[in-house]
Amino acid sequence: MESKQTEDKWKKKLTKEQYRVLREKGTEAPFTGKFVSNHEKGVYKCAGCGAPLFSSDEKFNSGTGWPSFYKPMNKDNIDKKEDRSHGMIRTEVLCKDCGGHLGHVFDDVPENKGCRYCINSISLDFEKK
Repeated sequence: MESKQTEDKWKKKLTKEQYRVLREKGTEAPFTGKFVSNHEKGVYKCAGCGAPLFSSDEKFNSGTGWPSFYKPMNKDNIDKKEDRSHGMIRTEVLCKDCGGHLGHVFDDVPENKGCRYCINSISLDFEKK
């Protein structure tokens, strides 16, 4: 689904950096995000619209510098799209409700635990349990 707001409304609602990542498909520098080392229990939500995306129970330290999750809370809350930017073929992860760019998903997790949803902290809000 695409954004339910105009880009002008997004620019007013989001910080400049949130807008760059969520609306312009940017990325934050590794190891700089506020949730990389968060170990509290709760729910990670889309910073754009508040949709629940990931549970802290599925979060793990991938060593990549971004919060990583084995799977989303509900597959219906995310979209996946082929991304051929930067000379690579990857799978982009988007919020299904607002269309915000969250990060990418990779299938390089050992032991069949799921995938590595590599998500920008700035694309998320956190609701502590």
